[in-house]
Amino acid sequence: IFTGEGDDLDGSVPLDAKGLWGGLIILGNAPINTSTGEGSIEGIPISEPRGIYGGNNEDDNSGILQYVSIRHGGTNIGEDNEINGLTLGGVGRKTTIDHIEVISNADDGIEFFGGTVNCSNLAVGLCGDDAFDFDEGYKGKCQFMFAYVNNQTGNHAAEHNGAPVAYGAEFYSRPVLYNCTYIGSGNEDSEYLITFDNNSEGIYRNSVFVNNKKGIAIEINPYENCFDNIENEKLILENNVFFDIEKNQPDSIFSAYPVSVSLSTEESYLANYFSSQQNLIDNTGIGIIGETINVLPATTVFSDMAAYDHPWFEEVSYKGAFGSRNWLEEWSAMWEYGLIR
Repeated sequence: IFTGEGDDLDGSVPLDAKGLWGGLIILGNAPINTSTGEGSIEGIPISEPRGIYGGNNEDDNSGILQYVSIRHGGTNIGEDNEINGLTLGGVGRKTTIDHIEVISNADDGIEFFGGTVNCSNLAVGLCGDDAFDFDEGYKGKCQFMFAYVNNQTGNHAAEHNGAPVAYGAEFYSRPVLYNCTYIGSGNEDSEYLITFDNNSEGIYRNSVFVNNKKGIAIEINPYENCFDNIENEKLILENNVFFDIEKNQPDSIFSAYPVSVSLSTEESYLANYFSSQQNLIDNTGIGIIGETINVLPATTVFSDMAAYDHPWFEEVSYKGAFGSRNWLEEWSAMWEYGLIR
C-alpha cells in the first residue's frame, strides 16, 4: 500500500481524501512520440535529470509491480503540474504490471506516457481528473480495466491523446484494450465517458460502459482528426455493451466534435458504425446500487464476443473487467471500504 503518512489504514482518512502525498512514477527507455524521443515527466521539476524518460527499447524492463494499492495521492507541485497515482513514462513491454488499484488521487489515476508495457487488472476510482490517460504514443495492451468516475471530482474514465500536429509525431497512441468496465456518475453534469483527441488510435473490444450522461467523443478537425481513424480502421470499438449512456440512444452514443459546427454527415456515419459493430445496449446488472457499485455482471456469458487478437490476452467468455469473481476482493481499498461488491 502506498498512502499518505497520516493514513493509519483504520478509516481515519476518508476514502475520498486526495492530495496527501505525491504518487508512484516509473520511467523507462521505451519509445515515446515526442520530437526528440525523450521527455521530462510531469510532476517532477524539469531540472531533475532523473525525470527523463523515453528511448528505443520496446522490450525495456522496469521490474515488477503487482497487487499494489495507491491511495490519496496527487500533490500539486505547481500550476498544471500534478502527480498521477501511477505514472508510466516510456515503460517497456518486459515490465510486469498487474493488479493495481488507484483510489482518490487528485489528478489522473494511471497515465501512460508512451511506452509499450502490457498491463492487466487495473482499477481506478474517485480520482480528480481522468481514471486512465493514454499519451505520447503508448502502444501496449491492457485487459481487465475498471474505472469509476464521480463527476463531482472526476473527469473522464479514459482520455486518449495521439499527439498534436506540432509534435511532428511519427506514430500515435494506440492502446489495445479488452474487457474494460467503465462506470460513470450518472449525473447530468458529467463529462464524456471516453474521449479521443489529437489523432489518437486504438481498440476497445468486449467491454462494458454504463451509467453516464455522455458517451464517447471523437475529435474531428483538419489537423488532428480521430474521425478519419474510425474510417481507416485505426480506431476500433466493437462488440462492447452500453447501458444508461446517452439515454440508450444509439444515434448519439458516439459523438463527433467540435459541436460548434455542423457535423451531420459524421454523426450519421458514427450512428451507423455503432449499429454495424454490434455495440449492444443491454442491462448487465453492473452499476451503482445505493452507495455501492456492483461490478459483477448478472450473467457472465455474452454473445457476439470479439476474438482475442493476440496470445497475450486471456480468452474469457464475458465482457467487462469481471466475470463471476471480483479480483479486487480482500486486497483493495475499494473492497475494504465497501465501495464495490
